[in-house]
Amino acid sequence: MQQIFNFIFKNSILLLFLLLLGISLSLVFQSHYYHRSRAVTSANAISGYTYEKINDVEQYFSLKEQNDKLATENATLKQLLYNSQDTIDIPVIQKPQGLDNFTVIQSKVISNSYNNYENYLTINSGTNDGVKPDMGVVSSLGVVGIIENTSKNYATVISILNLKFKLDAKIKDSNHFGTLKWDAKNTGYAQLTEVPRLASVKKGDTIVTGGRSVIFPENIPIGKIENIFRDTKTNYYTLSVRLFNDMTNLDHVYIIENKDLQEIRDLEARTGDE
Repeated sequence: MQQIFNFIFKNSILLLFLLLLGISLSLVFQSHYYHRSRAVTSANAISGYTYEKINDVEQYFSLKEQNDKLATENATLKQLLYNSQDTIDIPVIQKPQGLDNFTVIQSKVISNSYNNYENYLTINSGTNDGVKPDMGVVSSLGVVGIIENTSKNYATVISILNLKFKLDAKIKDSNHFGTLKWDAKNTGYAQLTEVPRLASVKKGDTIVTGGRSVIFPENIPIGKIENIFRDTKTNYYTLSVRLFNDMTNLDHVYIIENKDLQEIRDLEARTGDE
């Protein structure tokens, strides 16, 4: 104990300087948006690099599992191909008109939290790859989240398992919409709220992204209705939706950019001001 006191006494000036420096930097970051933004970007870059190296090691030991997933996806694609009317002369499929405004960037999850109330993912794509905040993130099974912050080579994603996450969604093949949220109770389920009582809903119905979202294309899969709850005080249903994605086990993802997003938001911002 005496040695500790001696160390503190001998280095008291240095320790006082470090303490004051820490307090000063904290005050600068809290009071200046630019410095706070640069700090967040730098932290993203450092943590992203660390997560990627850790993920590389974990990925090496899970090669068999990943190969099995790829084999399953290949089998599904081959089944679709072989069930075509003519596998030699397949007609060109016209791309739906609504998807012309979206571009897709492939990426990989290198960190994923799912035990908190506000969960995030880190992916190994950033501004150098064209990634920007408010881009949608999906997997081969459905919606994953929305880009929040970016650095040059990495980005953080607000997970669907985050109390701040909200998404316009609908019952497939229906015009009845609701708001998708997470109640922080189960990583396998989200809730579709404010669904009108006039809607025809049943267990097993598929929930997809709605046409009112400017971040995701319409009809991206989300999950299936597991339970239906009717609020006796309102005219709405709350639907428990079993997610297609296993949010605790994500690997390759796809980032979706709506090329008209900024134009739409600029227009909405001006509406009512004139």
